[in-house]
Amino acid sequence: MLQPPHSSLQVAAVPAQRVPVRDRDQDAPWHTEAVCRRDEAGLFFAPSKEPTAARLSREEAAKRVCARCPVMVECREHALLQPEPYGVWGGLTAAERRVVLARRRRREMELKKAARATAANRMAG
Repeated sequence: MLQPPHSSLQVAAVPAQRVPVRDRDQDAPWHTEAVCRRDEAGLFFAPSKEPTAARLSREEAAKRVCARCPVMVECREHALLQPEPYGVWGGLTAAERRVVLARRRRREMELKKAARATAANRMAG
C-alpha cells in the first residue's frame, strides 16, 4: 500500500509473529504481505483536526495492527529511509521516527568521532 501519506502503508513495534524472510516469496515486494493492506488503512493516518485523545487512541490501534505484521521491520526501515513524514509506519508514529533518526545520526557522529580519535592515536603512537 505504498501510497501518499494520507492513505499509506503502516507496520508496528514488536510483532507478535514474524514470518522468516526465507519463507516469503523473494520476488514479491515486502509490502504485499503488510497486514495494513487488508482495510485498516484509515488507522494509520490522522484525519484533519483530529482531537488529541482520538489521535492517541487511533495510533495505539494502528500499532496493534503493526505488531502482528510479518513485514514490520521492512516497513519501519522504509519509513526511516524515505523519510515518511506522516502516519504510523513500522509501528512508529512520525514523532517516534524523528527520535529514531536523531539517535541514529547521533550514534553515527559518535562512531565517526571515535574512529578519528583511534586513527589519531595510531598516528601519534
